[in-house]
Amino acid sequence: MRALAVQSAMNPDPHPSDLTAKPGGWTELALTLPIFLVYQLGVVFLNVRNATDLVTSRLLELSNGDRLTYLELTSGAGLALMFVFGFLGRRQSFKASKMLQIALEGAAYAIAMGSATSWVVGKMFAGVPARLVDGPFTGVVMALGAGFYEELAFRVLFFGLGAKLLVWLFVRQRVGLVGDGQRLGVGAIVIMIGWALASAAVFSGMHYLGPLGDRFDARSFVARAVLGLALTLVYASRGFAAAVWTHALYDVWVLVM
Repeated sequence: MRALAVQSAMNPDPHPSDLTAKPGGWTELALTLPIFLVYQLGVVFLNVRNATDLVTSRLLELSNGDRLTYLELTSGAGLALMFVFGFLGRRQSFKASKMLQIALEGAAYAIAMGSATSWVVGKMFAGVPARLVDGPFTGVVMALGAGFYEELAFRVLFFGLGAKLLVWLFVRQRVGLVGDGQRLGVGAIVIMIGWALASAAVFSGMHYLGPLGDRFDARSFVARAVLGLALTLVYASRGFAAAVWTHALYDVWVLVM
């Protein structure tokens, strides 16, 4: 048993053929790279971008506003990231089977999430409000941007780091940023559930702030809060990549299809 624990510590990334294991850190980033790149290459042709996107404006500044230079910088960065992730992930990052698995998982979670949201909001109100965008290209690009940047901001940083900090402050127990199979005390579980609910409410509320924010509507607020809670569950149980793909595919379904 001790030998197995030592071996696990020395090899944090699970084998990509293990369908039940969450990917390691570098593999997670590699699995989300296609979504990140397609968004970054597409958003430069739009007049809007995701509110949590802090990258595009910086790249445009480096490009002096020139789109061709921006596309060249973005493509070069993508190639560099592919090399880095492939090396650090020990050739596990770009296994086609793992990419396909995460995409299929995301699609399944997105369908389940949409059905659950429609049922909850339908029971509370008359129905889920429609979300419209100007054309399928805009819808796909914005969906991919929301999937990557909002999961990074709200699931990894806000929920993940926040839960880690709160559990340590109140019950002095260390937890991973994503559940790692460790035993949690009752106090830690209560804190994490409460923080998950608070994070979902903040995630929903952020969609109504700023000049591009939506007009507040109780149905859409509840719907987004339910989605935020579901995405937190996906993140905590299956990891960052699964949450990104779930969010992106759900938004493609809603905004485009």
